[in-house]
Amino acid sequence: MQERLQKILASAGIASRRAAEQIITSGRVKVNGEVVTELGSKADPDKDAITVDGNPVHKQRSKVYILLFKPSGYMTTLKDPEGRPVVTDLLKGVTERVYPVGRLDYNTEGLLLLTNDGEWANRLMHPRHEVEKEYHVRVRGMVTSGQVAMLANGVELDDGMTAPAKVSIIKASDNNTWLSIAIHEGRYRQVRRMCEAVSLSVVRLKRARYGNLDLNGLNPGQYRLLTDIEVQGLLTGENVPRAEKRSNVKKIIKKPTPKTAG
Repeated sequence: MQERLQKILASAGIASRRAAEQIITSGRVKVNGEVVTELGSKADPDKDAITVDGNPVHKQRSKVYILLFKPSGYMTTLKDPEGRPVVTDLLKGVTERVYPVGRLDYNTEGLLLLTNDGEWANRLMHPRHEVEKEYHVRVRGMVTSGQVAMLANGVELDDGMTAPAKVSIIKASDNNTWLSIAIHEGRYRQVRRMCEAVSLSVVRLKRARYGNLDLNGLNPGQYRLLTDIEVQGLLTGENVPRAEKRSNVKKIIKKPTPKTAG
C-alpha cells in the first residue's frame, strides 16, 4: 500500500516526521533509483526500493523507547562532523537504531528521550500536545521577583513572544540562584535565551522532567527503557506510579568516557 514518504521514513525509525520532511526536501531520498524531493510523494514500502543517503529503508521490527540521563559534553545527534561524542555512544546494549526526540545543547544535561517510533516522536514534539518540560537553571547572582514575573509571563525573543511559563526559585545565595522553569514550547535554546532576555547569565542547565517522567534512579550517562504505560502517558498526561519507574531502571555499569573532540 502506498504511503507518504515522510511517514514511511518515520515508521522505519529513520527520523521523526518533521525531520523526515527535511531529509526528503534536501534530496537525500531515492525511490527506485530516482531522487524524490516532493513532500507529497508516495511509495509502497513493500514493493518500492527506498533509500536514504544510499542506505536501504527497511520496515521497522520493534519499537523502542528510551529515557537517557544525558551528561554535559555530548551532542544530541547521531554523528558529529567535529568528532565530538554523541548521545547514542551511551546506549550500550541497544541494537535498534534510535534517534533523539528533540534536542539538548552540548553543554545541557538531563532527561532526553530516544526512539525509533517516528509517529510517537512527532506527536510529542507537536505544539498542540503541549507536553511540559521542566528545567533547573543555575544563574549568576540574585534573581529579582520582577525577573521571575517576566519569565513567567513570557518574554520577547527574536522569533517571537514565549508562552507563559511556570517559574519558581529553588534556592538562592549571594553568588548563584537555582530556578525551576517549566515550558511546553520547544524553540532552539529557548530557556537560555529566555534567561538572557531578562539579563540572567546561565551557569548550568538541566532538564529535570519531560511530561510525567523524571530522572529518578538514574545517574548521568545511564538510561532505561520506558514501559508501555509511560509511552502512552506522555501523550495523555497520565501519571505513572513511581514504583513502576524505579523497577524499570537499566543500570549502565560503567559510564563511557567521553571521546576527545576533533
